Amino acid sequence: MSFDFEAVRAFERAGWQKAAGEYRATFAGATQEFADALVDAAGVGRGCDALDLCCGPGVAAAAAAARGAVACGLDFSPAMLAQARASNPDLRFHQGDAEAVPLPDASFDAIVSNFGIHHVPRPERALTEALRVLRPGGVLAFTTWAAPTHNIAWQLLFDAIRLHGDIDAASSPPSGGGLGEAATVKRLLRDIGFAEASAKILRREWRLARAGDLIAALRRGTVRTAALIEAQHPAARLAIEAEIARRAGAYRRDGRYFIPLAAILGRGVKPR
Repeated sequence: MSFDFEAVRAFERAGWQKAAGEYRATFAGATQEFADALVDAAGVGRGCDALDLCCGPGVAAAAAAARGAVACGLDFSPAMLAQARASNPDLRFHQGDAEAVPLPDASFDAIVSNFGIHHVPRPERALTEALRVLRPGGVLAFTTWAAPTHNIAWQLLFDAIRLHGDIDAASSPPSGGGLGEAATVKRLLRDIGFAEASAKILRREWRLARAGDLIAALRRGTVRTAALIEAQHPAARLAIEAEIARRAGAYRRDGRYFIPLAAILGRGVKPR
């Protein structure tokens, strides 16, 4: 089966254009849990020139700026960039493709990407571009979701769909990611030419007021997962939501839900 990179790019772009308006109020509650660890791994500090690649609403760029960095962001979604600029009026945000970054060679001391690289049709091209625009000795750090077997949020959803719906219902193009294991991320960084390549699992908790907030966030603040949810028959969706609410009870304490999350944090250094 041939892989249509442009179909993946068009699907992702259309999805993020749609999700941008509700992302901060929904799925950002999960992704922002990893932002501080990400900028720590990249060694972001005062005076550092930092790029937030696939920046979305600019959460990682804001975290870098809070450390005193001269931060900017890049994303291919105008709607996401509008959210980033509204939330961070003092930062610069560029529209562009991570596979062909419209910025000069050796421009940055650090590059971070918080759950963006696995949405690119060819992650290896995005990481090669990151290597190009880093200065010698500069650091790249990025996060990608660990496989669903490590990730309770997705495990709850996929198990419920297998019970009450159709796990193959979505007609979306295949993902260009495949970065759900630490060994895969580390190998990719090495193959591209990064030194000191490393990858490890980070674990956090997604704090939600109601069990129903989990599927609402996945439905309104994601792209590929949202397409799978929307592809379910309406009656099946009700059963899926009820199943998730029932199983999520195992993660309820003090009147709230604390859903375990797992991400892969990849890090590499541009050789001097």
